[in-house]
Amino acid sequence: MSGPTKTMAVLTCAALVLTTAYTVALGSSGWLWFGLIVLIVVTIGMAAADSTVPPAPPPRPPGTTS
Repeated sequence: MSGPTKTMAVLTCAALVLTTAYTVALGSSGWLWFGLIVLIVVTIGMAAADSTVPPAPPPRPPGTTS
């Protein structure tokens, strides 16, 4: 996974913890859970898109031409 995808995954986990804590402390909020589900779907989409990108070709040695 690339850096932005890892960051998104960490933020999604933090959002899950915060949403759960909010629900336990103050009661359930449908909009919070809906937003969390959207965030999870976006994170899965980023991870899927990141895994389908082929690696860059290795650089050519200096002095070679084609």
